[in-house]
Amino acid sequence: MRLDRFDLLATVLASAALAPALVLAQSSASAEEDWIQLFDGESLDGWTPKIRQYPAGENFGNTFRVEDGMLTVAYDAYDEFGSRFGHLFYEEPFSHYRLRIEYRFVGEQAAGGPSWATRNSGVMLHSQAPETMPEMQDFPISIEVQFLGGLSDGNRRSTGNLCTPGTNVVYEGEFTTAHCINSRSPTLDGDQWVLAEVLVLGDERIVHYVNGEPVIEYTNPTTGGGAVSGHRPELLSESEPRGEGYISLQSESHPVQFRRVELLNLKGCMDRGSPSFRAYFVEPDASACDRQQTN
Repeated sequence: MRLDRFDLLATVLASAALAPALVLAQSSASAEEDWIQLFDGESLDGWTPKIRQYPAGENFGNTFRVEDGMLTVAYDAYDEFGSRFGHLFYEEPFSHYRLRIEYRFVGEQAAGGPSWATRNSGVMLHSQAPETMPEMQDFPISIEVQFLGGLSDGNRRSTGNLCTPGTNVVYEGEFTTAHCINSRSPTLDGDQWVLAEVLVLGDERIVHYVNGEPVIEYTNPTTGGGAVSGHRPELLSESEPRGEGYISLQSESHPVQFRRVELLNLKGCMDRGSPSFRAYFVEPDASACDRQQTN
């Protein structure tokens, strides 16, 4: 059984390392996969905002909205940013999956936003639930795939980086408490669309891709460390494996838009006799076989 599991896992890793045209573009192969559209292009159905200083569910200033078919983070109702860091949480937790996001930075940073947050956003993985965050908590305990736009100043500024609010990882074989680790991506200036993808295999391995190229990978995410405040202390015990959780999109003071947010669940029915079986599953969920067979 262990050999079969890791044979499947190796297949997924190999396919994710293929050229962008084969892996990230929509093709006949990807059409056979059951991608879930987390963002429907019309509404924020299935998503919950949590903005610092406010309870979960309150979308202060209409920060998160849909404009022209794009999930948009905007600050036109803010007099100043006021450290109101926000996150928009998808309703369902996941553990093993591929996530695709297309994003771009637009406009000017909100007044009072910190300098480090210029052209800065991201997606949080393995996150705590929004309702477990007190009003004054700044960032969820999670793993962050950090999105940075170039500043058109000739200086390197990679995207698809790793940041770790309330977490630690093993990077290049060594346990590290570094809060952010830069990826190998090029600097991407201007308001261009960027395709980010993440391969998430529970607490075993996480790989970030930018425009089809792998840019950073790490293993063994655990709770611990700093870079988060206002949280409930009991949720940040040291060294607990972080193998599943919620996905959220960031609001960090610079307007950003998302036109695609989709997920391929790699956890499901691995019974080859079931109509719910998919060859790309790497983590079993026996209940998925039962659910589908009774429909």
